[in-house]
Amino acid sequence: MDARTILENVREVSARFTTERSERQQRRGLVAADFAQLREAGFPLTGVPVDHGGIWESVRQSTRPLCELLRTLAHGDSSVALVCAMHPTVLVFWLANAQVPAPFQAAWEAQRRHIFQTVCEGAWWGTIASEPGSGGDLTKTQAIARPGPTDGVYRWTGHKQFGSGSGMTSYMITAAMPDGETAPDLFFLDMRQVAWDGRAGVTLTAAWDGHGMAATQSHALRFEDFPATRIAWPGRLSHRAEGTGGHNLCLFTAVIVGIVETALAEARQQVARRRETLRAYERVEWTRAEQEGWLIQQAYEGMLRAVEADRDGRRNAVQGKMAIAELAEAATGRICRVLGGGTFSRSSPFGHWYEDVRALGFLRPPWGLAYDNLFTSSLAALA
Repeated sequence: MDARTILENVREVSARFTTERSERQQRRGLVAADFAQLREAGFPLTGVPVDHGGIWESVRQSTRPLCELLRTLAHGDSSVALVCAMHPTVLVFWLANAQVPAPFQAAWEAQRRHIFQTVCEGAWWGTIASEPGSGGDLTKTQAIARPGPTDGVYRWTGHKQFGSGSGMTSYMITAAMPDGETAPDLFFLDMRQVAWDGRAGVTLTAAWDGHGMAATQSHALRFEDFPATRIAWPGRLSHRAEGTGGHNLCLFTAVIVGIVETALAEARQQVARRRETLRAYERVEWTRAEQEGWLIQQAYEGMLRAVEADRDGRRNAVQGKMAIAELAEAATGRICRVLGGGTFSRSSPFGHWYEDVRALGFLRPPWGLAYDNLFTSSLAALA
């Protein structure tokens, strides 16, 4: 199955989701049937390279096609789109690095084969790396991983939050400090058939109850002596993240773009019916919302082109993501003001879209220090 076929399949799935919008926006959790449809459509193959039977080619070649899939999916269901975005986002470490330094290459190749095989067999991948008080900075992790009896397998303990897709993902990426070391590293967890009542070392501490992205199951979990497999290319966490360029930020941003496109398209129909009765304030707000929608498209295209040209893609992606986050919140807020207070009712889609882009707007990738790096480079430019 190639990328074009998967896109057409995802368009059909998203169109079906759109017909169920009212019910979907009331959900507080994920539905397994949705992911079964997307698995049948071929979406999981976004996390598998071409030479292993997937559609991934490289950061430069694959970022745009993956973004198009997620933007399309967000037209139908933003919560499902966000959870799906996590899948290629966490797998990019293995996707983007086929070759690693000695003496890790053999173990790395074996781990890549294993991971890609899990995806081909139907596994969804996600992440639960953030911790309370960390601000998404993995270097501040308090989780501890102690070596187990088997090489590469650890027992780790820690409190994690924002595990988008919890209960739906088969495997989840996390971060912890290996016992006796001075820098954190990445691990992955086999979450298949694991209960959250503490008996297996996992306890649900807080179910996700956010106003936005309400159905993502971004739960907080406590892990106690839980088995974890360490990434086979240990150390150099920031180096691995930098190697992905702006790929991950583009994927998250594509979901935001898809939501805003849908909100503007729906609002245009209502504004057109009220064209002659709009007050001056409403006309101005609507015009500004349309302008912000246009600017979002330009920033989004700029991000993608920077990644494709390998032209400081990471920095450009951070700037684009931050700009789009602000524009999206402004545009959807203006739409709500133009269409009236009823848009904040739970029966109106517009209030849901407004909260969704607010929740997504400043979502920070659960690894790396992209925003800190942007700040540092900006200061350097002024020096």
